[in-house]
Amino acid sequence: MKKIFYLILFASTFSFSQDWKTDFTEAKTLAKENDKKIILVFSGSDWCGPCIKMDKEIWKTNKFQEYSKSNYVMLKADFPRRKKNALTEEQLNHNKLLAEKYNRYGYFPFVVVLDKNANVIGETGYHKTTPEAFIKLINTY
Repeated sequence: MKKIFYLILFASTFSFSQDWKTDFTEAKTLAKENDKKIILVFSGSDWCGPCIKMDKEIWKTNKFQEYSKSNYVMLKADFPRRKKNALTEEQLNHNKLLAEKYNRYGYFPFVVVLDKNANVIGETGYHKTTPEAFIKLINTY
């Protein structure tokens, strides 16, 4: 019985995990192929309090994950500071290039909604809100 419980727990966790892309080219290709918008998130996943809150309150919720799977391509540009979370030099440079183009002022967290051709159509940051309200906000872009 215990094995069945853990199997169900693992399957439910896996089925609702966010499918974050880290490669901009891949995200653009998927957006074009599937006629979806891109949500580009600039995060400091291990040092930025509002980023951590947004991850817990929005990105990791079943409601948002379920909705985003069929409506958006999720792209993360993370800038962790702790050694144990360090990115490869290649990924860090990739994220820096994204920041130069889409986050020139270095806001964290910063959410940029792009159309399928990577044109900016909306921007926002952290707000204490529900996943439903956040979905409503980004859908206005």
